[in-house]
Amino acid sequence: MKKQFAVIGLGRFGSAVAETLAASGAEVLAIDRAEAKVKPLSDVVTIAVQCDATDEKALREAGVQNVDVAVVSIGENIEASILVVMLLKEFGIKEIVAKAVNDLHGKILNHIGVNRVVYPERDMAKRVAQSLIRPEFLEQIVLSPEYSIVEMPAPAFTWNKTIREANLRAEYGVSIIAIKKQYFLEGAKKETWNINPHPDDIITKEDLLVVLGANKDIEKLS
Repeated sequence: MKKQFAVIGLGRFGSAVAETLAASGAEVLAIDRAEAKVKPLSDVVTIAVQCDATDEKALREAGVQNVDVAVVSIGENIEASILVVMLLKEFGIKEIVAKAVNDLHGKILNHIGVNRVVYPERDMAKRVAQSLIRPEFLEQIVLSPEYSIVEMPAPAFTWNKTIREANLRAEYGVSIIAIKKQYFLEGAKKETWNINPHPDDIITKEDLLVVLGANKDIEKLS
């Protein structure tokens, strides 16, 4: 059975979440009080509903109580965001993800039982800053202040070597958890993923490596 999601608040963040979930094959209920935000998603998600999400009756009629996960992406209206989360808790929604606009908002959301609080603007700002400081890191997922997962071009010394021969774990303390293979087919750039690669898999010049390790060790590798 497909997992069912509700996305409440269809600004840029909420719309992107709803579209991505729908593209992955999930059942998505998208809700916003503005028709102009609901209409573009009507052919994308399972159900798109225009209603006031702070109205308990309207939420029930939309079917929110039946979803597995709810994403509250209401923007600047902090009061509405908190009220919607409280209604979702009353409905018995087990997993709630909510967008916060500042630290105080985030603390309140955590206090009333949100499972995961996200700060889209702050997270994007950090990613931009990291890309400016380390342009060789194409993508970076910060796991903790000390550890990250980074996507980066294969260093020259690893070209045409197996993972075993490159010996990154012993030499640098980092592990290759995936390799993105890039190639051209009929003039179009293609890519494939090698997840959990074998020690005898060969690294080429065109490869992008996804490595896991301590930030200080990853910086040495770059």
